[in-house]
Amino acid sequence: MKQALVVEDLAEVRDWLVGIAQSVFPGVEVTAVGRADAAMNCVASHPFDVALVDLGRPDGNGIDVVRLLHQKRSQCLAVVVPIYDDDEHLFPALQAGAFGYLLKDQRREALITQLLRIASGEPPLSPPIARRVLSFFGRSSAGLTPPRLQPASQVETVRLTEQETVVLQRVAKGYTLPEIAQQLGLSRYTIAEHVKHIYRKLDVSSRAEAALEAARRGLVS
Repeated sequence: MKQALVVEDLAEVRDWLVGIAQSVFPGVEVTAVGRADAAMNCVASHPFDVALVDLGRPDGNGIDVVRLLHQKRSQCLAVVVPIYDDDEHLFPALQAGAFGYLLKDQRREALITQLLRIASGEPPLSPPIARRVLSFFGRSSAGLTPPRLQPASQVETVRLTEQETVVLQRVAKGYTLPEIAQQLGLSRYTIAEHVKHIYRKLDVSSRAEAALEAARRGLVS
């Protein structure tokens, strides 16, 4: 029986990823954890065949989990499942030994299809990520300066992406997560992930605190 590790601190998204792993690998035994330290303890004691790892951890960086999997369980298909396709997250994850980089910001069926392809040995990157990698090497071969590779933990923590800014604005206006998902044409899991990262970046823990930060940034009057 295959063993899978799911590392995701948001409970609803974690359950969603567990369901995906079970759909891709029928009969798989799934260990699901929300903290990086728990994940690393599991890696030391379980011969995982596949791992789905979110990068943003309250107690550390998911890249550390990927690195340990690469070192201790080299046969494991360690797949990073973030919502970000930027260079600052992508390349450190690949350097740490990630076998795949699949964005959560897509339909469940699409993610399942991509994981099935990874399991069968096909290229393990979401299409937007594959294009970014090709662009990276294109810049390098043309003599242009490629993006500086740095750990995700060194990325400026108070800078929000364009989509995060939109989500923060709607949170501050009182919309629920399902309402925001419908407005933006995204899944509720993706919106929940955005909110999780927004709260972590801004060091807030409630909608009221987020609304104050949105007002400070001029997003709401």
